[in-house]
This record gives sequence, C-alpha cells and structure tokens, in this order.
Amino acid sequence: MKKIKPLLAAFGAVSAGALYSNVLKNSAKRPKLSESKSYFTDEEINEYALRLQKMIQCKTVSVEGSFDDTEFKKLRDTVSELFPEFSAKSEKLIFGDDCWIYKIAGADSSHNIMLMSHHDVVPADGEWEHEPFSGEIADGKIWGRGTVDTKTPLFAELSAVEELLKEGFEFPCNVYLGSSHNEELGGDGIPKANEYFKENGINFDVILDEGGAIIEPPLGGMKCEKCAMIAVHEKGRYYFNCTAKAGNAHASLTSAANLNVVERMTAFINETTKGNIFIREINPQIEAMFEHLAPYSSMPMNLLFSNLWLFRPILKKVMPKINAQAGGLIGTTCSFGKIEGDTSKKICTARAFLRPVNSADFKKDIESFKKAAEKYDIELELDKESEYHEPADMSKPQFEYLKKCVSEIFPQYPVTPFILPAGTDARTLTDVCECVLRFAPIRLSKQQLDSVHSENENIDLDAVADCVKFYKHFLTNYRCN
Repeated sequence: MKKIKPLLAAFGAVSAGALYSNVLKNSAKRPKLSESKSYFTDEEINEYALRLQKMIQCKTVSVEGSFDDTEFKKLRDTVSELFPEFSAKSEKLIFGDDCWIYKIAGADSSHNIMLMSHHDVVPADGEWEHEPFSGEIADGKIWGRGTVDTKTPLFAELSAVEELLKEGFEFPCNVYLGSSHNEELGGDGIPKANEYFKENGINFDVILDEGGAIIEPPLGGMKCEKCAMIAVHEKGRYYFNCTAKAGNAHASLTSAANLNVVERMTAFINETTKGNIFIREINPQIEAMFEHLAPYSSMPMNLLFSNLWLFRPILKKVMPKINAQAGGLIGTTCSFGKIEGDTSKKICTARAFLRPVNSADFKKDIESFKKAAEKYDIELELDKESEYHEPADMSKPQFEYLKKCVSEIFPQYPVTPFILPAGTDARTLTDVCECVLRFAPIRLSKQQLDSVHSENENIDLDAVADCVKFYKHFLTNYRCN
C-alpha cells in the first residue's frame, strides 16, 4: 500500500483526461502491430541452413593468450567458398591475428556504413543434445555453438551482400563488414581497426553490431509476444584496485579507527555496493525505452510510461526494487572481486568494478566513491583497462531508419531502444561513428537466449532466413544523409 499511495497522490493532482491524452499521443507516434510476414519457401529456408551449417562446423574458439589459426583459416576458406562474389569484389584488411574488415565501394564514397558480427565463439562445455560443432538440423532448428552468438548474423550479412552483388545492385555508399576473432575475450581486433579508421579519416554514418535482438518483452504486462530491442548504449567499465593497510586509519576517522583491515574493507564494500551513494536518474535512453513500449503495455504501465514528466520519481524508486539489472539501468553500479585479506599481514585488497551509465553523473559518483574510500582509509588505484564510450545519438536519421526497417520486416513486434549491460566490439568505435547501434535481427525464444555461452545453442531455421531478408532490406533501401 505504501508504494501505491504516492502514485494515487500524483494521479489525483492531474486530471485523468490530461494523462490519458498523453497515452493517445504517444500511441499515435508508434507503428501499429500487424501479422507476421513470410518471405521464403521451405526449400529456400533449408538452403540457407545448409550453408550456415558449414560455418558452424568451424571451431573458431578464442583462447586467452594464444591463437591457433587452424579453424579460423577453415572459416576463411568456407566464407570464400560460400560467398565468391563478395570475396572477389571486396577489399579486405586483416587486423591482429584474424579480424576482418571488408569494404564494398559504393556510389557515394564520402559516406560509409558498417555491419558487424564477430566470428569467434566460446568453448562448448556442458551436456549438449546435439554435437555443438555439427550444425545439426533438427526440430526446425539449427544447433551448434555460434548459431546465436554470432555466426547467424555474420552469415546473414554476407548472404545479403552476396545476393545484392549477384543482382548487380549498386550500393549507395561504401559498405564495410567487420568481424573480429577475439570479441569474446575483449580482444584487440576491432580496437586495431578503429585506430586504422581514425588514422585514415574514415567515419561512419551508422554502425550496426550485435547486442540487441528480438526477444521476450523486457517488462511485464506487454501486449506482444516479443520486442525488437535496439541497444543504443553500453555501460562503461571502471576498475579500481582497493587496498586497506594497517596503521592507516587516522584517529579522526571514527568509522575506521577501531577496525582492522578486513573490517574496513568489508565496511567499504558494504557502503558502496548498496548503490545509495550514486546518482539515480531516468536517462534519455531509458526514457526512450519507456516511451516506445508504452503503447504496447497494459494499464497502468502505459499511463506511467506516457507521462514520465509526472511519474519519473516513482519509477526511479521502483526500478531498483524490480531486480538488480533494472536498477543498474538508472545509474552506476558497483561490485567487487578478487578480495584477499589477512589481518596477520595487516593488508586487505579488493578489485572494484564500476559500471556507469552517464558520464556527467559518473564524475560525481567517482567523488562519492573516493569519499567512501577516505572514510575507511582505503587506497584507490584506477586500472588502465577502464573505459567509457558515449551513447548513440538517437536524433540521427540512421536510428529512425533502423527502427523503420525492423518494423517493415518484423511488423508483429514493437521496436524499442535500451541500454546494454554486456559489452560488444562496437563500443570501441564511437570515436568514428556517432550512431553505433546494436541489433542482430534474430528472433529468439527464452531458451535460445539463455543458450548463449551455455549448452544447446540453437536458432529457428526460418529466423536465419528472415535475418538475411532484414540485412538485404536494410542495404537496399539505405540512403546517404
């Protein structure tokens, strides 16, 4: 009842008619959902699956600290075999051990776009119903490591370009295709390509990588089976090495003076992981997500999402209570690992992992973090691996174009932006593109989404074909701005 009272009070302060008017206005801006479309015959769908199968059978597992080219060369040879027109007509650069950057010259050489999907995969541990690198076709699905993450999107991108080249299509601008060999390791492939782009003054109108997909709705009470989720931002990554030493606690610091090193570190961790010291805000990306989902939500959520000017304070309080992931979308989160303490050695160390959403807020959050460290006499050292990349500019026409393409190919699903908690190769490319978007046009069940980095990874056969259709539609209708 306590949670309901503020809502009722806010609602009572404004006329119901005014609030509902905003619901109608927001709904009018969003596409009406319609029936799904069929684009391919069963024979065509099976043909795509058989071709993808050959790529799945390449065991391109990335391994920390080493690189065995055997299976990666097998994949390169497979790509040459499956996509001869693309291989013959594209300019290819290699960065690091096996990061591919292909370029197809377009009519307007002053504009560039890039499609991305990495070709390395994680190990196939655990118990599998089908051999993980067989690409077995069964039960209307193709099974194997990489079917979701991310050889299906890579296959679809290559297929789309191959088919358009065979049709004699002239691309309106330069089209790049990027695929790294060590994305799963947070490797150096795409970062090296990024340095090449910067050195050569190559900028992109839009970059489209993995990160979002067509999945079950992110919120309860939705009137749709799935949502097309486009990630427009990734949370930053900041690492601090934290150290508590005996004899450092000053007498004036009453919070630390009577605590040993382990107790001080424990108190510091407890204070910083609760999240109360960090700013909480409904950032533009989350506001856009709510507004996009509002027309497809049931009452009262459509009312709340369409009137954020009124209900924003309530949502800020409620989101962290829904679950940790939801709470992490409205501000910096902090977690700790590698905690080692020994009172006999009079030292305790820990590694803090901070995930900021907004760079301006994070500057203030860092000050709060440092004050908490000072309170418990914790020494902080910022790790060089720390990074933050700016979100996509949602005012760019390329963002609206992507949403339009998704709605046209998948009219049965609402389209919405969101913030990606995980990481992609594309995050390192914000220096050369103001509109880095993360969306793989693959339709996934909960089991298929959960199979990423787990057992029994698979994708529906018709979802593979629809993925090809999407990229072909995206490339065919793109216009330089």
